[in-house]
Amino acid sequence: MKNSLQLSLIYEEKQATKWFLGLFYGTFLIYEVFYHYLFPTVPWAEVNSVTTYMFDYILYVVMIALIPISYVLMKNDNPSIIKYIYFISYTIISLLNDIWFYSNNPDVPYSSGNLVEVVIILFSPIFINTKYFYLVFLGTTFKYFVAGLLLKFNIVLLPLVIVVILSSIVFILLLRIISYVESVKDSYDKKIEGIVKGIITTLELKDPYTRGHSERVAEYAILLATKTGKFDKKELKYFYYACLLHDIGKIHIPDAILTKSDKLTKEEYDIIKMHPLVGATAVQEIDGISANIDVILHHHERWDGLGYPDGLIGKETPILARITALADAFDAMTSSRSYRSALSLEVAYSRILDGKGTQFDPELVEVFKTVYPKWKEIHDKYNHISPL
Repeated sequence: MKNSLQLSLIYEEKQATKWFLGLFYGTFLIYEVFYHYLFPTVPWAEVNSVTTYMFDYILYVVMIALIPISYVLMKNDNPSIIKYIYFISYTIISLLNDIWFYSNNPDVPYSSGNLVEVVIILFSPIFINTKYFYLVFLGTTFKYFVAGLLLKFNIVLLPLVIVVILSSIVFILLLRIISYVESVKDSYDKKIEGIVKGIITTLELKDPYTRGHSERVAEYAILLATKTGKFDKKELKYFYYACLLHDIGKIHIPDAILTKSDKLTKEEYDIIKMHPLVGATAVQEIDGISANIDVILHHHERWDGLGYPDGLIGKETPILARITALADAFDAMTSSRSYRSALSLEVAYSRILDGKGTQFDPELVEVFKTVYPKWKEIHDKYNHISPL
C-alpha cells in the first residue's frame, strides 16, 4: 500500500502529465492542420509541404494508439513513463521521416523542426526531472545531428543552435525550480527529524538505560545497509528515521517492567513483546516513516522463525528489518541494562557470529564482519558520553 506522500507525488505527476498531453496534442493538431492544409494555400509554399507522406500516417497511427496506453498507465498510477514514450516515439518517427523523404527527394531544400519540438523543450521543466530534460535535449540534438550526417546538410546547424539556446534557458529555469523544491524537502525532513528525536528523548526519560540506544542502532544499521549496496540515499534517509523509532512502542510498557532488575514473568514478557505492534501503529500515518513500518514491526523477528510478533522465517522478514534486528541485538548486548551489565565488544561480536543462520541472516552476518571496526568506533563515541 502506498503512503500519503507517495500518493501525493503520483497525483502531481499525473497533473503534469495531463498538462503535457494537452499541450502535445493541441500543438500537434494545430501544427499538422496549418502545415498540410493552411500553409500550402499561400503562394510561396513549397511543393513538399502540400503532400502527406507515409511516415506522416505512421505518426498519426502511433499518436492515436498512445492515447489508450496513456490512459491505462494513468489508471495504474504509473504516469512517469508516459512522457518518455511520447518523446521517443515522436522523435524517432520524425527522424525516419526526414531521412526517408530527403533521401528520395535530393533536390528539395532541407526543412525540419516544428512547433511540437519547441513545446516539448520549453515545457520539459513541468516534470521537475533532470533525466527527462537530458533525454529531450540530447534526443533532439541527436535527431538533427544524424539527419545532417546522413543527408549531408549543413543547414541542420541552424535548428541545432536553436535547440541549444532554448535548452540552455530551460535548464536554468529547471535548476531554479529544483533548488526551490529541494529547499522545501530539506525543511520537511528537518521537521521530521526534530519530531523523531523529540519522541526518542521522551522515551529515554521513561527508561534512562536506553539513552543513546536508538541513535546507536540507527548508525549501526545505516552502515550495514549501505555496505550491502542495495539502497539509495533517499531510502537510507527514511530508514534512518525508522531506526530511531524502532522501540517507540515501549512507551506503552509500565515503568516497573521496563526497569525491573529481576527476571520477567511470562505475562510481563508478553507485554514487552507487544511493543513492535504498538510502535508500528503509532507511525503508520507518518509520511516517510510509514514506508519503513516493517523496521518497527519486525525488528525482533529471527532468521529461524523463533522471533516475534509474527514468527517470520528467513527472508520473510524484510531486509531492512533484518538489518535493524542485528544492529539492535549488538547494541543491546554492549549496553548496560537494569538487569545486567554491558558485555564486552569481543563477546558481542562472537555472539553475533554464533547467531549466524539461527538468530541472524547469514549473509548480513558476513557483511557485519566488514563493518565491525566502524561499529566499534560508534560504540566508543557514545561510550564517552556521560550518563544522565
